[in-house]
Amino acid sequence: MHDHAPAAGIRGAGNRRLLAISLAITATVMVVQVVGAIVSGSLALLADAVHMFTDAAALVIALVAASVASRPANDRRTFGYQRAEVFGALANGVILLALSVWIAVEGVQRLLDPSQVEVAGGLMLVVATVGLVANGAAMWLLSSAQRRSMNVRGAYLEVLGDLLGSVAVIVAAIVIVASGWVQADAVASLLIAAMIVPRAIGLLREVASVLSESVPRGTQVRDIRDHILQTPGVVDVHDVHVWQLTRGAPVFSAHVVVDDAAMREGRAGGILSQLQSCLSQHFDVEHSTFQLEPAGHVEHDAHA
Repeated sequence: MHDHAPAAGIRGAGNRRLLAISLAITATVMVVQVVGAIVSGSLALLADAVHMFTDAAALVIALVAASVASRPANDRRTFGYQRAEVFGALANGVILLALSVWIAVEGVQRLLDPSQVEVAGGLMLVVATVGLVANGAAMWLLSSAQRRSMNVRGAYLEVLGDLLGSVAVIVAAIVIVASGWVQADAVASLLIAAMIVPRAIGLLREVASVLSESVPRGTQVRDIRDHILQTPGVVDVHDVHVWQLTRGAPVFSAHVVVDDAAMREGRAGGILSQLQSCLSQHFDVEHSTFQLEPAGHVEHDAHA
């Protein structure tokens, strides 16, 4: 027997509220870890705080971008402000990469010359344990909703990564308390930095893809062209362009050659409606622009 009913209590709250609570927990623990890192001298705690910053920043950027993107388009910004999220993600990725490199360099230096390193293992252990408990609580909050929402699922996995970072810090703190081997702090910081770098690089790659107006991942131009050519009355298609304003906002344009009979009989409007419905239903493209051309039309600069 499997119970698929929504969870009762706070775990049954709306997705936005659950994400807001998780953000509050993450931000609070991040501040505690930064203070703990400064007081204890632990680089691993600071690295874990940076790791948590990745999640908090992503949520804040998404919330702010959603608010900005809702502003209407105007004569100066004809597509509106949907690229706000892209620029926010660019700043986030650069900051994360820079902090990760700094943590890695500092960690290597501490490994090579531990004589000047002093780490309060007891305080480090207490702060890391607080982070572990907080991440566990956030995972518990999201555990039900993550089965129903992809966005919440993504946040759940991010919190899981934070929890693993806290575990690494706790292990390092125990080693320091038990043996006095302070290099364990540097080892843990390098492990956490290694967890951050791929995420930062992936984020920057996605930003580069959007800003260079590449075809969105998972979109096959050949499939779109084949669907268009299957539309009754369509003879050919050229100048096909697919890009995205931001994640999840693909844009499409193409020149479509229609047979002369369809033009004479006034079926061009119906063909246009079919093409737009095709893009919307099969490829999730809400913004599509088609230039219909008679079969005898000559396009001198046609390409793609």
